[in-house]
Amino acid sequence: MAEHPLPSATGPLRGIRIVEFAGIGPGPYAAMLLSDLGAEIVRIEKPAAASAKVAAHPHPVLRGRQSICLDLSKTDGTRLALDIVASADALIEGYRPGKMEKLGLGPEPCLERNPRLVYGRMTGWGQTGPDAQRAGHDINYIALAGVLNLIGRKGAPPTVPLNLVGDYGGGGAFLALGIVSALLEAKISGLGQVVDAAMVDGAASLLTSFHYMRAIGRWNADRGTNHLDSGAPYYDVYETADGKWVSIGSIEPAFFAELRSLLGLDQSLWDEQNNRALWPEQRRQLAQIFLTRTRQQWCDLLDGSDTCFAPVLELDELSDHPHHRARKSFVLRDGVVHPAPAPRFSRTPSQMGEPASAPGSQTRSFLKSLGLGDARIGELLNSGVAHEFAQLHKPDEAGRGDE
Repeated sequence: MAEHPLPSATGPLRGIRIVEFAGIGPGPYAAMLLSDLGAEIVRIEKPAAASAKVAAHPHPVLRGRQSICLDLSKTDGTRLALDIVASADALIEGYRPGKMEKLGLGPEPCLERNPRLVYGRMTGWGQTGPDAQRAGHDINYIALAGVLNLIGRKGAPPTVPLNLVGDYGGGGAFLALGIVSALLEAKISGLGQVVDAAMVDGAASLLTSFHYMRAIGRWNADRGTNHLDSGAPYYDVYETADGKWVSIGSIEPAFFAELRSLLGLDQSLWDEQNNRALWPEQRRQLAQIFLTRTRQQWCDLLDGSDTCFAPVLELDELSDHPHHRARKSFVLRDGVVHPAPAPRFSRTPSQMGEPASAPGSQTRSFLKSLGLGDARIGELLNSGVAHEFAQLHKPDEAGRGDE
């Protein structure tokens, strides 16, 4: 895979400046999405966190940022942050409710300085409600939203998924949507507003269709017994002769008929696709059939068909798949594979910003861009209000902490 050249900024959000108060998980992911869309992201790091971070391989989620470091516990640090907010179109913060207010950087002072500001807040439980102040992680938010109970096989406990549904789908993606929507509205009204993005809310929204299916009797309460949760043999994964896996999603009758034809399933057992009494035997036979060939052999037979088939690829295989190569879906940069920006635009294409830089490495240059002179910048650095780190540091072995 070729290394990706560093492009000049482009994308539909070019000209938008967003201040990101450094956090973990969904907030940085939302900032990455907005950066890929062309927004200028200024990430404000805390001194202790910045001095402990590392980037032997820069983190893809932190690409496309200017990184500055301010001590927000100091009054002058708060004032300087407010000056930066005054120059921004939007703000992202992902702390527990009330923390930004304690720092003097809550919505009221920020909107007073910049009435057009879109103030994006990312939490697990939301800004209000009895759980708002509790600690939590993706698994807890999707549990309360009803998502976790639906994921898993029949007779098994709920399956713990990757933190995609809460942190990134229900969290970061919804925050990015909320910020862009509020930016559009601010163009009309001239006024900003607060966007309260909660992972529990976003994850619950993703379940909309399942509530409908439950209401009309098309979804059983028992996990792993429905057509989309591994209950149906025509919508599942199967092991192949070489220990790899393939996926089948032949839901529609025409696609199921093609699967039957290509696999030679001509017995009467296969005449009733949605007869649940037949599903166990259909699954048993499919499992036996898929074990007779390697994954590549199944690709040779089923690729290009309308069986709704795809190999289950491992991370290291993604960039070599012909479809991904044709669409340039993955990019190698600094030894790390980055998924290319999505979605794609015909006239204002999204592009990845520069790789993540050392936290605080742009403090001096960014303060200069605000109009501060060298003497004033020197005062801020000498007093510990601002910090500048020129080198990358070793990672914090303590792991991921709660904000």
